Amino acid sequence: MESLRTVVYLSIFLSVMTSACQGERSAENQLPSAPDEPTFGLELAEALQGLLDEADSRVGLSVEKKASVIPRCDVGERCAMKHGPRIGRLCDCLRGTACNTFFLRCY
Repeated sequence: MESLRTVVYLSIFLSVMTSACQGERSAENQLPSAPDEPTFGLELAEALQGLLDEADSRVGLSVEKKASVIPRCDVGERCAMKHGPRIGRLCDCLRGTACNTFFLRCY
């Protein structure tokens, strides 16, 4: 789901940048266009916005991880993850237990 969101944001960014760059071209370098013809960049931006709204409606707010709330984990569960020399916390061990930094589990 995160990769879909990244692709959508990237597509929106590229379409906005394309539209902005078209406005900066000089009049002599542009081909004459028909006034009835809608611009492709605006259609693409509207389609991507609709896709993004649809993707956001599928992802509920209750699923999102809040930065200030760390979930609890039981004894024996994995409580940390090693990223090179650093150890990142996945969850907080229950009272009376601690996260073992060698096994990366609550004991």
